[in-house]
Amino acid sequence: MSSETPRIVSLQSVYAGAFADIHQRLQTFKPQLMPQEIGAIASVSTGIARVHGLQGVNSEERLIFPGGLSGIAFNLNEDSIDVVLLGNYVHLHAGDEVQRTGQVMSVAVGDALLGRMIDPLGRELDGLGPIATQQRLPIERPVTAIMDRAPVTEPLQTGLKVIDALIPIGLGQRELILGDRQTGKTAIAIDAIFNQRGKDVLCVYCAIGQRASAVAKTVANLREKDAMAYTIVVVAEGNDAPGLAYIAPYAATSIAEYFMEKGRNVLIVYDDLTHHARAYRELSLLLRRPPGREAFPGDIFYIHSRMLERATHLNDARGGGSMTALPIIETEAQNISAYIPTNLISITDGQIVLSPSLFELGVLPAIDVGQSVSRVGGKAQRAAYRAVAGDLKLAYAQFEELETFARFGARLDEETRQSINHGKRIRACLGQAEFSPVPVVAQIAILLALNANLFDPVALHQMAAAQHAVTQATSNLPDDLVKRICTNDTLADADRQQLSDLAQKAITSFLSEAETTSQVDDSAQPATETVTETKEKS
Repeated sequence: MSSETPRIVSLQSVYAGAFADIHQRLQTFKPQLMPQEIGAIASVSTGIARVHGLQGVNSEERLIFPGGLSGIAFNLNEDSIDVVLLGNYVHLHAGDEVQRTGQVMSVAVGDALLGRMIDPLGRELDGLGPIATQQRLPIERPVTAIMDRAPVTEPLQTGLKVIDALIPIGLGQRELILGDRQTGKTAIAIDAIFNQRGKDVLCVYCAIGQRASAVAKTVANLREKDAMAYTIVVVAEGNDAPGLAYIAPYAATSIAEYFMEKGRNVLIVYDDLTHHARAYRELSLLLRRPPGREAFPGDIFYIHSRMLERATHLNDARGGGSMTALPIIETEAQNISAYIPTNLISITDGQIVLSPSLFELGVLPAIDVGQSVSRVGGKAQRAAYRAVAGDLKLAYAQFEELETFARFGARLDEETRQSINHGKRIRACLGQAEFSPVPVVAQIAILLALNANLFDPVALHQMAAAQHAVTQATSNLPDDLVKRICTNDTLADADRQQLSDLAQKAITSFLSEAETTSQVDDSAQPATETVTETKEKS
């Protein structure tokens, strides 16, 4: 008993001191009244709520509805505000309370997002648990000042020969991908993401209004190719509220900007802005904004330009990071002069046009080289590419004209036949299977062999195997040669000769079918000449 008595006394003193401290704090506590502006819902329509009683709200301020639902103040009317709802709103009714937050809409950013799939509000969608980051950035941010930008001079390799050789894309560029439905637009962007593995380029893939099955397939492909380790996927599904589809690309851009401002190179894909424009048109018409051309509101140009202008290459004083944008747009019946395509063509630094006719012929990727252009041009292309692909685009365009002319049954001379046969090899070399990016050195070797007419004796059905043989042969090149090719140095004559010899040696095993190739390629022409000669005799 005597040993427990001091322990009881000490415990009582601790309690006494704690209660005395609490009493002192209660005596000095002065409650502070925090004014809070609360409004009420007047009406709810498709993705829109009209709210009364929030006279001090700011434009694009985030509001809180019952159930934790967020909304963005869009229209500030004289006696009410129109709010775009960001989620399921079936539980909202007239008279429900609405609270101000005093903050604009923001999204979670940080390294913890890498490898994750989130919605435009930063909530996880992949079932991998909460995202461990406390950093957030507004989805709408001012664009980088002109004096803080650097010229676009470094290439972004996509792994696609036709793009890297003829339509080069630079770090910080905005290159539009447009074409009809089911022509391979998304496949080009995903191939570009695959090719960034090991190149210190982070990727953000923004799916806007896509089917859940299509998004799941894309994410599965990214995981299969180990691309999710450096990729963030932002998803607004087709059955989501139109407000989520509207803010999705802005949220993805803020996530990419976070890494760009840290000095990293980022590739962002918007798939696709057609759904974004339609979501904004739906919201605008529900908000009673006047429709314009094709029922789109007049500020549709501004919502895309203020987003794509954020893609740039920062100068060294700002860290030297870059954000390269690949927006995707869908055309109808190859009509690139429609309202939204022309808007985006004028905003971006070039366009990659996909042709349904080439897709139906099995020419993949189905890129129309004649209509595609990169307005940055060779400034963002390695010197080795410029040396081997300088005249390739012109030669390919001439081949397409000759091929069209030959269909009319005209008699062709031997030189024209050789040009057509060579053009077929160019088309075969520029073709490429999906999810199979080609390294830079292999591309240079293939294009060099193509310019030297080394592929001309190869049968067309053997072209893919011949290119694969050249690619395999380049894997054994000396490291110093690979380094010289991958830098911006001009391709030396000795290096060019070494690559040519290597390609010729790899192609040698496919030259046994040279005579068969000639017979197969020209089989249609003698028949045409026979018909022509018969008509002349008659």
